[in-house]
Amino acid sequence: MAGAAPRRVRTVVPDPRPPLARAGADSLLTRVVLTTLACGFLGLFVALPIVSVFTEALRGGIHAYVEAIMQPDSIAALKLTLLTAAVSVPLNVVFGIAAAWLIARYHFPGKNLLTTLIDLPFSVSPVISGLVFVLLLGARGLLGPWLEAHDIHIIFAVPGIILATTFITFPFVAREVLPVMQEVGTDEEEAALTLGASGWQILFRVTLPKIRWGVLYGVVLCNARAMGEFGAVSVVSGHIRGLTNTLPLHVEILYNEYNMVGAFAVASILTLLALLTLAAKKIVEARQAAEPHGTIR
Repeated sequence: MAGAAPRRVRTVVPDPRPPLARAGADSLLTRVVLTTLACGFLGLFVALPIVSVFTEALRGGIHAYVEAIMQPDSIAALKLTLLTAAVSVPLNVVFGIAAAWLIARYHFPGKNLLTTLIDLPFSVSPVISGLVFVLLLGARGLLGPWLEAHDIHIIFAVPGIILATTFITFPFVAREVLPVMQEVGTDEEEAALTLGASGWQILFRVTLPKIRWGVLYGVVLCNARAMGEFGAVSVVSGHIRGLTNTLPLHVEILYNEYNMVGAFAVASILTLLALLTLAAKKIVEARQAAEPHGTIR
């Protein structure tokens, strides 16, 4: 129409900030809420229990704390815990590397079954695992009469504790090494083979240097579980004070006897071992990430 006013065109100026920056500015409240919830959860369920353990352990003073730790039963439990970890972890390292190499490098009937069985200790209750060993190796178990006839004691003895702990912890190294071995591939191993290297030379000079951080990470996790295992060890140990009690079992005994200072003092040792394990885990992750071709999960 002749008398109509011209339409005003509105110019939209684009936001020069990247999409992620705009989204971050718009979600400041969301980030604050999520951060608060995360910190509150960690403080309530992680930091507070750790502080409570040391507070209760030191309630009677340093003298009572040291006296509780230096009790013969506490020393025996600590030695047994370290012995169990010292035996079960190397066994799991050998098994984990062998299983990971077999699964990653070869195709064979039953490969999927082997991969599934590696995860079995994750899906079975530790108490059930310990009970299986009792039914198999106990005095009234399937192999019990033969073991008793040859004066071999496994259940309610140190070998049973090591056996149960090894079973519970064997997935850790294998599960950490397997994805690393699959990612590094076989190119360097095949090149070494064409140059005349033997199988052991390939393993120690090519494969292990490539997967060492995965192995170390698995060792850290395996060692942490071995020292803190309770369920399976409780079933096969027999709770013999000074002989078959690990640190977790000794804590339970002291707590049931209402020796709170002693129970929390021994528990503080496990807590310190857990913190050292966590520190070792972070060091391994940092060293792994710092390498140019490191593989980090």
